[in-house]
Amino acid sequence: MQFSAWPNQSGQWEPLREFGQHVEATGWDGLWVADHFMPNQADNSGPTGEAWMTLSALAATVPRIRLGTMVTGNTYRHPAVLAKMAAQVDIISGGRLVLGIGSAWQQNEHEAYGIPFHTVGGRLRRLEESVQVLRGLFEQERTTFEGKFYQLDNAPLAPKPVQRPWPRLLIGGGGEQVTMRIAAQYADEWNVWGSPETLRHKIGVLRAHCERLGRDASEIRKSANAMVVITDDASEAASVRERNPRALAGSAAELQGMMQEYIDAGVDELVVPIFTLRGDAGSLEATKAHADRVMAEVASAFR
Repeated sequence: MQFSAWPNQSGQWEPLREFGQHVEATGWDGLWVADHFMPNQADNSGPTGEAWMTLSALAATVPRIRLGTMVTGNTYRHPAVLAKMAAQVDIISGGRLVLGIGSAWQQNEHEAYGIPFHTVGGRLRRLEESVQVLRGLFEQERTTFEGKFYQLDNAPLAPKPVQRPWPRLLIGGGGEQVTMRIAAQYADEWNVWGSPETLRHKIGVLRAHCERLGRDASEIRKSANAMVVITDDASEAASVRERNPRALAGSAAELQGMMQEYIDAGVDELVVPIFTLRGDAGSLEATKAHADRVMAEVASAFR
């Protein structure tokens, strides 16, 4: 199993660059950034970096590992514009981009910026059309598309991305009826938050969709997101899990056992959010130290 780091987007470039170069040098396999414009809280004034501008800079300064969005909000950009951006980042990175995309969920963000926040069904239908537009532009010299939400007329995309026929496309989300069917039909990779038990169930759902569509589910890389807290104090671990159900907490040996459960469930990559990075040197060192401990005490057992 591979391990990737997911720092928060504080809007501070230098700490993020240094952290990216650090995780690359210490054995991590990938680096992910979120696509948001503001915090998801009542006080939305906190600084938030823009994902694709940040990703292009990381592509030029972090030269080896995979780089991707976790995940691009489909409603924020027309898919033809996103295709141009993604192709350029893939070129800058030398073919290391993973284009993560989802239907978008943060309602207060849409409302603040005047972006229409459609129903769940409406956002998912737009997501599916967007994926079709993206793949068409990446693969074809000219693309004409007549959808309900997006229309293209003999549209070119040049230069093409390094990865052919397109940059690896990741669909994020665990909706079992629609989102995972879209992933089964179009995605190269699929991602969801969850415990090993959740991933075991969800991967079964993904395989069922693939079987109905006539696709080999092994073609799709599966990844999970989970915060990791290393502690030998059982009561502290229980408290962490109670406060944050998305966290894995326990001793290094216990966490290694959880990683094996992910592998047994069919997970190819664990994405570890470390949302402590700010503009000050102290937070940078703490974030690097956390990443180092996860790599040394947990991930290294699977190298």
